[in-house]
Amino acid sequence: MPVLSVTQVREGDCLAADVLTPLGSLLFPEGRVLSGRDLEILRAFLIANVDVRRDGLAETKEKAEETAPEAALLPLQQKFLEMERLLERSAALTGPGQKLPVLELRNKLQELLGSIDEYNVLTFVPPPTVKPAERWIRNSVLAALTSYKLAKWCKLPEKDWLQIAFAGLLHDIGNVRIDPAIFHKPGSLTPQEVQEMRQHTVYGFRLLEGVPSLNQGVALAALQHHERLDGSGYPMKITGDKIHPYAKIVAIADMYHAMTTARNQRQAQSPYLVLEELQSQSFGKLDPLFVRTFIERATHFHNGMLVRLNDNRVGEIVFTDAQHPTRPMISVSGEIINLNKQRDLYISSIYSA
Repeated sequence: MPVLSVTQVREGDCLAADVLTPLGSLLFPEGRVLSGRDLEILRAFLIANVDVRRDGLAETKEKAEETAPEAALLPLQQKFLEMERLLERSAALTGPGQKLPVLELRNKLQELLGSIDEYNVLTFVPPPTVKPAERWIRNSVLAALTSYKLAKWCKLPEKDWLQIAFAGLLHDIGNVRIDPAIFHKPGSLTPQEVQEMRQHTVYGFRLLEGVPSLNQGVALAALQHHERLDGSGYPMKITGDKIHPYAKIVAIADMYHAMTTARNQRQAQSPYLVLEELQSQSFGKLDPLFVRTFIERATHFHNGMLVRLNDNRVGEIVFTDAQHPTRPMISVSGEIINLNKQRDLYISSIYSA
């Protein structure tokens, strides 16, 4: 069946195959006749292409892919890809005698942050590309956006916002010094390999320490973003106030995006379940004030927001209890479901923001 860009799909087209969300759950089943609202939902989920049945269609999949140029992307999506590509090129400039293009990275990061109002932590999905960047590159750009948002939400001094975004962008730069055979190993790592992977924090610190125009907190975030308040982290097992505030913020962003992104044989997790995991980690491991602020602000959706539950039912948020922001009340076909009481149910995805 023809595979069309979502920009070409019309009201009344019939799906020839299931459509899945970026998290892998069912969005629309095969055979569904698309309504105008369905088209809005496809665009909200940044679905690029769908299989459809329509009389007279003969386009091939290859032709359809050609009709989805990057020029059709939203400004935030376009700037995201530009930042991702620059970070990828910059990561290759970390050998002896080479220097990170900090000024170029800074300028591109400022361009990206110019569209920060379009960024919603829970609903933003990076656009697909023909040649995907390494997962850590993509997650670093996401961490930059989220770290900036969290710094602003937590009312840190405005002069720190850009530097914290830089910390998110470069926190995993030490990965370039890890043996590719270990970094890309598909199976389980040996204890020795795990230790080498953990050295990316030290490698990153050495690459960033003393770089002009970078706040010392950027280098410390690379070193400390896996440290935990109770001393259970690495590489130095430091505790509490010894961890730089930049590192505390980046740790939250890093964990969130790592857990909501598919990797190896593990599926991406629901953003709402990840927020609950972060909440549990705030007891002794992550900064509780930063975590609480992150959850409260990230889940601040207006009533009427359309969501999908893990049993594939679709409903609307009708009330959010400030004490349980990840477990709002949902109206499904007139039935009110209190997610705080029905713990077997949770929000698996959000249609739009």
